[in-house]
Amino acid sequence: MGRIVVGVDGSESSVKALHWAVRQAELTGDTVEAVNSWEYPATSWASMMPGMPEDFDPQALATVALTETLEEALGAEGAAAVSKIVVIGNPAQSLLDRAEGASLLVVGARGYSGLKATLLGSVSLHVTQHAPCPVTVVRG
Repeated sequence: MGRIVVGVDGSESSVKALHWAVRQAELTGDTVEAVNSWEYPATSWASMMPGMPEDFDPQALATVALTETLEEALGAEGAAAVSKIVVIGNPAQSLLDRAEGASLLVVGARGYSGLKATLLGSVSLHVTQHAPCPVTVVRG
């Protein structure tokens, strides 16, 4: 059995990638690992933001967002069968790191950022060029 890594940021494109990865895993017997990453704003932006509340926990917020996305997309039982990984860091690099030793990396064509007119978003473009395993980009 292998491992399929799928990037899930909550966007429609990432949910389609999640569905594709789960179907592929059913065919191959692989496990599915859903990855969500977050990072603090760049230093120049952070200096312009008011102080964060003491109870602000971006890791917990990202974990809740990933869990909710998986449950909405797959139902409670389906979501329970997927490994949930939330990491701090650049989304593209986080996916590349998690893809080490994986049999497949699956991403949506575009997440929340980027221009709508582009064929690939920055993350999907980067991982297709640098992944240590085969990559599937799921489009609309």
